[in-house]
Amino acid sequence: MESSAERRIQAIQHHVCSDQYQTSLLRRNETAGEFVLEQGYSVILPEKLETGKWNVYRSVLSPMKLVSKFPNHPEIGTLHDNFTRSAKVFKDYKYMGTRVRVDGTVGEYEWMTYGEAATARSAIGSGLVSLGIQKGSSVGIYFINRPEWMIVDHACSAYSNISVPLYDTLGPDAVKFIVNHATVQAIFCVPQTLNTLLSFLSEMPSVRVIVVVGGIDDHIPSLPSTSGVQIISYSNLMSQGQTNLHPFCAPKPSDTATICYTSGTTGTPKGVVLSHGNLIANVAGATFSMQFVPSDIYISYLPLAHIYERFNQILVAYYGGSVGFYQGDNLKLLDDMVILRPTVFCSVPRVYNKIYAGITNAVKASGGLKERLFNAAYNSKKQAILSGKNPSTMWERLVFKKIKEKLGGRLRFIVSGASPLSPDVLEFLRVCFGQVVEGYGMTETACAITALDKDDVSIGHVGAPSPSCEVKPVDVPEMNYTSHDQPHPRGEICVRGPIVFQGYYKDEVQTREVIDEDGWFHTGDIGLWLPGGRLKIIDRKKNIFKLAQGEYIAPEKIENVYSKCKFVAQCFVYGDSINSSLVAVVSVDPDVFKSWAVAEGFKSKNLEELCENPRARAAVLADMDAVGREAQLRGFEYAKVVALVLEPFSLENGLLTPTFKPRSNRQLRVLTMTKEYTFIYDRTLNCSEKIPSF
Repeated sequence: MESSAERRIQAIQHHVCSDQYQTSLLRRNETAGEFVLEQGYSVILPEKLETGKWNVYRSVLSPMKLVSKFPNHPEIGTLHDNFTRSAKVFKDYKYMGTRVRVDGTVGEYEWMTYGEAATARSAIGSGLVSLGIQKGSSVGIYFINRPEWMIVDHACSAYSNISVPLYDTLGPDAVKFIVNHATVQAIFCVPQTLNTLLSFLSEMPSVRVIVVVGGIDDHIPSLPSTSGVQIISYSNLMSQGQTNLHPFCAPKPSDTATICYTSGTTGTPKGVVLSHGNLIANVAGATFSMQFVPSDIYISYLPLAHIYERFNQILVAYYGGSVGFYQGDNLKLLDDMVILRPTVFCSVPRVYNKIYAGITNAVKASGGLKERLFNAAYNSKKQAILSGKNPSTMWERLVFKKIKEKLGGRLRFIVSGASPLSPDVLEFLRVCFGQVVEGYGMTETACAITALDKDDVSIGHVGAPSPSCEVKPVDVPEMNYTSHDQPHPRGEICVRGPIVFQGYYKDEVQTREVIDEDGWFHTGDIGLWLPGGRLKIIDRKKNIFKLAQGEYIAPEKIENVYSKCKFVAQCFVYGDSINSSLVAVVSVDPDVFKSWAVAEGFKSKNLEELCENPRARAAVLADMDAVGREAQLRGFEYAKVVALVLEPFSLENGLLTPTFKPRSNRQLRVLTMTKEYTFIYDRTLNCSEKIPSF
């Protein structure tokens, strides 16, 4: 019997040019009914042939078939296959490097080859088998990025175990919940997190082995045999494995590779179950637009507990590139980059916004000839990029070389993900540093859903669908978004294909809430389709609230606008259905704030006192209003009152989630009281309050 996929392919065969990898030019079929497509980056298919509705978008790079394997290496079906091939082909190539030596000093990067990593993988995996960790067991990884993280992950894949990242920034309760929920049997930790684990070890009955990475053997505590838990150092585990190597127990593509727990902003974490096939499909789709070479060097600092960094690691290994790990301190990241001199940098808008603000503020402060020189160089290179011409080498030597050296001097590829990057920041990065790709994705889709094409110089969108999935907008009538909207279809972004996760672990109810009967995953994000089949994220279905007059507010959108203000380091916007206007809490940039105070003649050098000054609040709010007008915020989207604080929102003080997003309104609240506003934010869920008055 003919499948729906086969019928869909037949329906579009007469509309696609013979060369499916060239820019899409669909031939009109007069019998096709409604026809919507132009030259661009997506093709549009009918969702159901019986309705004739054209609503499903696919990448023009592979419109006839969703990609699930690497085109040049279809034999790779699992993470184990991917690394085994790389370890063979790139055996003597540099793979993973670190700066921190055993004695704690910091120097140049020291490297491990692919072959050495493969040997360590076999030893660690064999050591776990010798300790009774059987196929299909969950293995927790409880430390920040370092080579051992990847070796443990490779070992899990080679012996068909399931890696379960434990955020180093999660509190003890969340760690305990994940360990018990995933029935974790072995945990890899560092000495700093060992004490945390031991404090509630009796409450985690599934744990049988704890492996301490980086500790000194003599300092590792032992537990009584009655506890049923063995503590062993990483080096001893490796030695045991080397003396008793076990054959690989290779997984199948359908087997679970990892359970990634998303922190969310409320409630307990949800375990996203991703198969080997999910991850390989997503990375394989990315290779259509992201080609690396073995000489590429990538700096790893984004948390490996997040799917974004896992995706990057798989992609780099496929191409045989090198990974240099940061020291573990974000404040020293730029120093690491200067030493490593990476060619590939993947980060999030929060970091790029700081780079943008730092450089533009320095240019403005320089004034005179230097400022005019930068502006001339910037405008010249911008026009060259837009017209497809080569930029002037003179400007590169005089201006941009110095800027590039701040990030090591060799960057050729920059990627932004996790949340939307503002168009002006994207343009700035492209002019100053070179090729920039912005993507959109989720843990539930094994990372990327869409990405900019490398030759697309337009801005203000997140590109076309990955060749590994298809995307459609679904009507959200309560927010007045429909797929029939003109001139651009709008709606909730829904995704289908081999990248969609297997479900939430032990949670059928929430799985059914997001994956419908036709296999579409509902993201909760609102998108708009631009000409050429490019997707623009415009709203959030779930993280919205109403004001008193009934207007829907998407706070993340407004926060992204205000983040471009010179005073704003971080911003939190809040409102509710009782009140008619928004309020904002701004963590100010202390350097900019101090410079403004000096220029305005303030004698006090106490910035905390200045945060309480009505004049200072008015100045910040005026700057926010100006940026809001430029971004064309609607009247009810402007914050009417602002509170200024010096303390940044951070993981340490509990004001950011482990995915670097502001805490939810339950945990971070702004209360409105008659004509005055009182800001209360909670350092922890115990509601420890700090109240700056307006």
